[in-house]
Amino acid sequence: MNPPPLSTWARNVSPSPTLAVDAKAKALQAAGEDVCGFAAGEPDFDTPEHIKEACIVALKAGKTKYAPTPGIEPLRQAIVERYAAEYGLKLTAAQAIVSPGGKFNCYLGVLAVCSPGDEVIVPAPYWVSYPEMVKLAGATPRFVLADDRTGFRLTPEMVEAAITPRTRLLILNSPSNPTGAVYTRKELEAIVAVALRHNLYILSDEMYEHLVYDDARPTCIATFGPEVAARTITVAGFSKTYAMTGWRIGTTVAPLPIAKAISELQSQMSSNVTTFAQFGALAALKEKDKTGAAVQRMLVAFDRRRKSLHAELNRIPGVSCLLAEGAFYLFPNISSFGLKDLDFCNRLLDEQKVAAVPGSAFGAEGYLRLSYATSDEIISKGVARLAGFCAGLRR
Repeated sequence: MNPPPLSTWARNVSPSPTLAVDAKAKALQAAGEDVCGFAAGEPDFDTPEHIKEACIVALKAGKTKYAPTPGIEPLRQAIVERYAAEYGLKLTAAQAIVSPGGKFNCYLGVLAVCSPGDEVIVPAPYWVSYPEMVKLAGATPRFVLADDRTGFRLTPEMVEAAITPRTRLLILNSPSNPTGAVYTRKELEAIVAVALRHNLYILSDEMYEHLVYDDARPTCIATFGPEVAARTITVAGFSKTYAMTGWRIGTTVAPLPIAKAISELQSQMSSNVTTFAQFGALAALKEKDKTGAAVQRMLVAFDRRRKSLHAELNRIPGVSCLLAEGAFYLFPNISSFGLKDLDFCNRLLDEQKVAAVPGSAFGAEGYLRLSYATSDEIISKGVARLAGFCAGLRR
């Protein structure tokens, strides 16, 4: 007799396409291949020394026991102070939750407000994990595509058209993964007004808030007034801004009832974030001069790579690409080649040893996501290979 089938959740969840592409690229590199990797969404910089040192000191001091589920008190207070200083947002430490990675923060936020049968509006192109989180909560993702004709940004009319009596939550992500699009405050206010009118919760994923360029500015949706703050779950973290991807430390600030619910869910699912790692995160927030200098060095490099990659992509016949205003991704349109983007990426990796993620992984067929969180050398070599590959397709 065969064992019974796996659960509905296990059978229906999809693996992360970005991690799959990155794993294949790393396997090729391990086999001695010269691979230009544009797939991974993590800075190629090391975590700043003062953050690592604070973690080492905590470890040596015996900070190796269980910590409070929502995070150590000094870190939660520092998070609150950070939102007050940067956005004028008044919070209490009880409204701040520290979780093992921003991905888990988002998932807990969905779990806290969504039940089976609910619907969640997911703007596309979307971060690959949003739909899976929604499905794992028993809810249904309802996709709304905003392509390069609208700058990859939703309009209030698009949101309004997607709302049904079952809609419970709207997910917003600015700056965006995978497009690098940044909404203006005015654009977000118009969209949030629609959500407010329909009594929706909002999950605002602001993980890339400090990685913005030119005249773009981050917007904290919870600052739009008491009614909006009462239904907004704000997710951020340390991974992207401070090159701390492997530390797995994300943050949520939310209205007290939601924060309590998230903490209770986390208590049963993961307990606390690694205790000594939280002291590194605390140093990132408290030692502002050192942290700010490290972030600025990254931003200067990212900005240079952003402009260079954007210019080179638009020189390739058949490729068109908007200039991202945030994060560290570009999302070029390759639909003119008449090839499915998954086939395009598979062939690009096999034939030219260039790793990119197909736009269909993000709900947008006909695009690629290219991360410029990699070296100038890899960008230069990789885009030259991409140009050669595209020229071959046009012959």
